[in-house]
Amino acid sequence: MSRIVHVGAAQLGPIGRDETRKEVVERLIDLLQQGAEEACELIVFPELALTTFFPRWFTEDISAHDHFFETEMPGPDTQPLFDEARRLGIGFSLGYAELTPDGHRYNTCILIDRAGRQVGKYRKVHIPGHEHHEPSRPFQHLERRYFQESMDGFPVFRGFDGIIGMALCNDRRWPETYRVLGLQAVELILIGYNTPLWYAPDPDHNALQGFHSHLVMQAGAYQNGTWVVGVAKGGIEEGVEALSQSVIIGPSGQIVAQAITSGDVLISAHCDLELCKRYKDTLFDFGRYRRPEVYGLITERKGAIAPPLDPAPGGLDQ
Repeated sequence: MSRIVHVGAAQLGPIGRDETRKEVVERLIDLLQQGAEEACELIVFPELALTTFFPRWFTEDISAHDHFFETEMPGPDTQPLFDEARRLGIGFSLGYAELTPDGHRYNTCILIDRAGRQVGKYRKVHIPGHEHHEPSRPFQHLERRYFQESMDGFPVFRGFDGIIGMALCNDRRWPETYRVLGLQAVELILIGYNTPLWYAPDPDHNALQGFHSHLVMQAGAYQNGTWVVGVAKGGIEEGVEALSQSVIIGPSGQIVAQAITSGDVLISAHCDLELCKRYKDTLFDFGRYRRPEVYGLITERKGAIAPPLDPAPGGLDQ
């Protein structure tokens, strides 16, 4: 028996610094309506989908960027998105900057079901970039200045007749993200990203940035028997180019849908959650084959430490 959820990946093009929430929400609603025309049940929006990628700018007083954060969800500007989704009977996930009542700042994603109810919230665990002003960089990536690392881990949620997990951007590069979700029997992982492209002197690196983004998500999907939906906000935004190439990946690790432009676009796929069992129960039977007792270094050690050099005869290193 199949358990199919029709998922739409709603890629966004650039959002200007002066673009208002109302203007952005209108773009999201347009993509939502496109999803309704294709009979999607769940629409996945990117990380920080409501604003430009503001961590590229340094400010001494981080509260000067508070206007990029949401203090309530939904709020007055985002309520129309929730209303339209409820009217259409479509669920969605949405990434945004969250400012809590007690002053904490998180890079956050929520999951809303087809009745308009919030069924899940995730706060980003792996925060990349730097904390201090480094004007010599071609552009700055100050996520560690403006966001706190979440201690909530990687929860899963029941919805859309399946088990769903969420992650954000840099989280997708860590195998632990997928494994922790996989150990909770996840069947569908939703990942929004804003990935600035940086151009190294080595042209091979530049050509591989899209490949690496897909590689980690495909490996995570296959090794944990789950669907993965990776959705970008891409294009040239405030002078910085960001990766597009949004994808929907099956539990086989195969890409089943991919965006080929860098603007606002919807791609979709019929995701049969029953396919996950072929990989979870047959190929990767965690309960039978995993060996947690020999994986201790994964949680005991944070950085890589090489083994000592073999001593030379006489006890001296060569």
